[in-house]
Amino acid sequence: MALQLALDRIQYRDDVHPGDRVIVRNLVSDSGFFNPEEIDVAVELVEERLANGLCSGYSFIFAEYAGAVLGYTCFGPIPGTVQSYDLYWIVVRNAYRGLGLGSRLLMRSERQIAQQGGSRVYVETSSRALYEPTRAFYHAHSYYQEAVLDDYYAPNDSKVIFVKQVA
Repeated sequence: MALQLALDRIQYRDDVHPGDRVIVRNLVSDSGFFNPEEIDVAVELVEERLANGLCSGYSFIFAEYAGAVLGYTCFGPIPGTVQSYDLYWIVVRNAYRGLGLGSRLLMRSERQIAQQGGSRVYVETSSRALYEPTRAFYHAHSYYQEAVLDDYYAPNDSKVIFVKQVA
């Protein structure tokens, strides 16, 4: 209950700080979902944003409480498309999962995407059993399964692509 009340006092920021490299690495690593290469990619997107600002094509939203980042999202327009965006990352610190923070981050990301002129949000995830809660999360937020690319990540690990109309 105390954690739920604390969520009402979360601050959100969309600027990226140099220290976010370490924060993102730790959040993604500690989640237990991602391999070392994927963790490096998450940090590379932070570095790209720091180096090139908004021109990088990567937008972030960080959720902070009492000076600690509890979760974040990263999203951006899909090159070569009109109004289509990828949600690259949504990660919530383990102790705050299941309390609605991921939902809040997702809704804020969707609003920002719509404000930037986006109308469709694409999300990709794994078909492995570990990701069943992730897939259920997207279904619960009105995303529908658009495609499955069999054995995409590895044998018996398909890419599941979700999409949602946001504007």
